[in-house]
Amino acid sequence: MKAIWNNQVIAESDDTIVIENNHYFPADSINKEFFKDSDTHTVCPWKGTASYYSLNVDGSENKDAAWYYPEASDLAKKFENYVAFWKGVEVVK
Repeated sequence: MKAIWNNQVIAESDDTIVIENNHYFPADSINKEFFKDSDTHTVCPWKGTASYYSLNVDGSENKDAAWYYPEASDLAKKFENYVAFWKGVEVVK
């Protein structure tokens, strides 16, 4: 699977996990040069507290376009630190 934004592959992996129709990519499969930590956090009742990344590709920013669970709940441990995308990020085979 590939995650693409602004014509740039920002993550690529054969080992994604699909949860609630989102592909979660292993942390080591993202191209960290395009990711910037965000101060945004949200809470999911069964996964725990999510942290976010903003994307920066060729001078364009996509705020909070990726999220992950750094300390996932027991129910979500299998994809702790895996990264998922939204806000126009295309995930394709």
